[in-house]
Amino acid sequence: MRAVRALAAQVHLDIGGDQRATVFLAGSGRGGTTWIAEIINHDNKYRFIFEPFAALHVPMCRAFSNRQYLRTGDTRPEFVEPAKAIVSGKIRNGWTDFYNRRLISKRRLIKDIRAGLFLRWLSDLSPGMPIVLVLRHPCAVAASRVRYSWGFDMSEFLGQSQLVADYLSPLRDRLAAISDPFEAHVARWCIENMVPVRQFCKGEIHVAFYESFRSDPRREVSRLFEFLQRPLDDAVFAHIARPSSMAWESAGGIKQGGSRSDGWRSLITNAQAGRALDILKWFDLDRIYGLDPAPLVSPEAVLPHRVIRPKDSPLTPH
Repeated sequence: MRAVRALAAQVHLDIGGDQRATVFLAGSGRGGTTWIAEIINHDNKYRFIFEPFAALHVPMCRAFSNRQYLRTGDTRPEFVEPAKAIVSGKIRNGWTDFYNRRLISKRRLIKDIRAGLFLRWLSDLSPGMPIVLVLRHPCAVAASRVRYSWGFDMSEFLGQSQLVADYLSPLRDRLAAISDPFEAHVARWCIENMVPVRQFCKGEIHVAFYESFRSDPRREVSRLFEFLQRPLDDAVFAHIARPSSMAWESAGGIKQGGSRSDGWRSLITNAQAGRALDILKWFDLDRIYGLDPAPLVSPEAVLPHRVIRPKDSPLTPH
């Protein structure tokens, strides 16, 4: 099967043109992005490009670190050239095309969990490309990552001087002192999502909550398809109940793409939940998520009315 998929990656034809034929779906790892991508592409209308900024698997992106931060206006060719090639479909790779099922495509869907810290940069580089940012409760994400032993080294962030200078300097010592894996993954989620939430303003991108797709799928799918200017076909709702192709079995039989969005509650202690809330407060993200599984605000209230530059609203430890 892998050999067949690798062959398909070499023979597909992308005639979509530039970035305006691309939908870019961003979010955190273990945050439900694959499931949302499969909802968007339920009818196989898109060429599906999977995690193209994974430098370990995509040679053209070797300059990108695992969680690369890029300031808006950065023109270094080692970043600009591969990014332009990716969003315009000029990439053929066994990793990125492994899940693609369309041989001739006029539209493409890119899903990437590593792009949050350069999403504003990528948006400026790719005018006309619709961007969707998926948010899922940080406790759910952290519990899943711990379950599957994801790395939690904070140096991926603290080792980037521009990211520290722009956003993390007031919290550097606190972040460096975290040694508990669960707490580290909550903090990583905060960094990954705080940056795009501060860099985009209302109306520039589409924000979607994973939990809302579970609690009110018709409303959330309708919102998403309206943003993508796609007609809503009821066939899409048959896909809502299906686990994503990346849904891994977790404790108690709970799956990332399963029918529940609160399964993480049984995986963490009350003390861990309280500590997660403390960390969210460091980043002013406790306005979005608290101790309840559901988000505290509507998707429309996540982004500010104007872009918050780093100097405008520095993080201040509580």
